[in-house]
Amino acid sequence: MNVDELFMKKCIDISLNGMGMVSPNPMVGCVIVHENKIVGKGYHKFYGDLHAERHAIDSVSNKDILKNSTLYVNLEPCSHHGKQPPCTDYIKKYDIPKVVIGCNDPHKLVCGNGINELLKNNISITKNVLLNSCRSLNRRFITFHESKRPYIILKFAKSADGYIAPLNQNKPFWMTSKKAKDTVHKWRSQEDAILVGRKTVEKDNPQLTVRNCKGKNPIRILIDRNLKTNKKFLIYNDDAITIIFNEIKSEIIGTNQYIKINFKNTEKEILNKLHENNIQSVLIEGGRDTINHFINKNLWDEARVFNSNHQIHDGIKSPEIFGKPKEIEQFPEEVLEKFTNNAIY
Repeated sequence: MNVDELFMKKCIDISLNGMGMVSPNPMVGCVIVHENKIVGKGYHKFYGDLHAERHAIDSVSNKDILKNSTLYVNLEPCSHHGKQPPCTDYIKKYDIPKVVIGCNDPHKLVCGNGINELLKNNISITKNVLLNSCRSLNRRFITFHESKRPYIILKFAKSADGYIAPLNQNKPFWMTSKKAKDTVHKWRSQEDAILVGRKTVEKDNPQLTVRNCKGKNPIRILIDRNLKTNKKFLIYNDDAITIIFNEIKSEIIGTNQYIKINFKNTEKEILNKLHENNIQSVLIEGGRDTINHFINKNLWDEARVFNSNHQIHDGIKSPEIFGKPKEIEQFPEEVLEKFTNNAIY
């Protein structure tokens, strides 16, 4: 790595402190470098908070050195008024002469405007440093704004003999270790929403919340075309907001939001509605038919598959993700494979 890449890597690393807290904003980290030393750093901590550039600049004790410093940031600084004032104004205020940027911001209110504003004020710009890594970091945010839909993650476990669940399941069923379950809860805390079909609710009665780790509960999404599910199931409790996609009614009752859609093109209808509701990422946890619908429409970005060493012998065949996994991780009783699709980086 060259010097610019090393400092950009630092921006990426500190930005991850905002994971699960900043959506619908992106994760952003910023460092201020003077004479090849980091003299200030900051990251976007939560939605509505000061932006990373402001935190980094404020952390520099001697503001006089900013006139001879370089600001590194993994995403193009904003130049518009939102919940916070423009970052470009703060950079100009302290006469920072050079800004190094990881990737452009695809948001319609930024989208090159931040860079142009800095250039108009004779600030030197270097961009696309660690471009792929910076886009990957904010793949949820970028997919949302470029593809006009949420980032989609499929998650399921399959047995050693290729099944996702027993054939005649009449009670909740798990085949993964505690470490795997804890990992899934952490994943839930990092995404805006979690989606399941009606059969999963009826067979497993899942809470779909974050209980085994710290973090916020995702919005729960249920596909129930004819509103057949019993309201006593845990997905209807007040622990989190629940969206129920159906073809009967649109209504809000407490924390439950019913949204009527056209089921002729179910998956795209759902993604369009989620985009309208500013939901940037969805973790799809089942069941088999629901996951397969998204696979068959090629509407997925990542798949996380736990391969258990347990056998079911007679069950419901697991979905299949074809291709070579990008990552493989060993767990106590299973192997986790991670696949990518429609890569934006």
